[in-house]
Amino acid sequence: MAIRDWPEDARPREKLLKQGACVLSDAELVAVFLRTGMTGKSAVDLGRELIERFGGLGGLCRADQKAACAAPGVGEAKYAQLQAVMEMARRTLAEDMQAGDALTSPTSVRDYLRLILRGKEYEVFCCVFLDAQNRVIAVEELFRGTLTQTSVYPREIIKRALAHNAAALILAHNHPSGVAEPSQADRLLTRKLTDALALVDVRVLDHFIVAGASSLSFMESGQL
Repeated sequence: MAIRDWPEDARPREKLLKQGACVLSDAELVAVFLRTGMTGKSAVDLGRELIERFGGLGGLCRADQKAACAAPGVGEAKYAQLQAVMEMARRTLAEDMQAGDALTSPTSVRDYLRLILRGKEYEVFCCVFLDAQNRVIAVEELFRGTLTQTSVYPREIIKRALAHNAAALILAHNHPSGVAEPSQADRLLTRKLTDALALVDVRVLDHFIVAGASSLSFMESGQL
């Protein structure tokens, strides 16, 4: 049965308009995005199949162009729309992060870092550079590695901090393994970077590890 033949209060778009997007299931959200289904399948059925195909809503949103366009009901136009939605989310979180004090409002920083680092199949190390009021100056990906490790060079981080005239920074990297617990190497690196940056009067406020849907803050866990 096509969605237009469903009772009005069961249709995803009408539910969203009346009750808000938060009440919709993942499949219903995808259905609103897709707008139409296929022969013999409603948009909700198709949304459910896409979620199963990509291992969840996050997997669908992070799918590359080839994989997404090969999925039934997606194609290049829908893939382009999905990328636009994801970029709007990234920019919105970046605006929220830049608008306040990164030290007193860590949630926006964490959410942004999770969005840009989650789901990557290789390790990425980035820095959030802050001014003297802990406002974000810039976010940069500085190093990229393999599935299990990446090489981080303190000298390069110091150079970028000085180039931005940063007073402080937040370190961040991902664990493609899905485990957010820091390794001994992570702890040693954090201490090494903290000491090196202190020599040029730049403070390390936190180090976030993003792993799948979870993340860990060195500061909140008492490791910094």
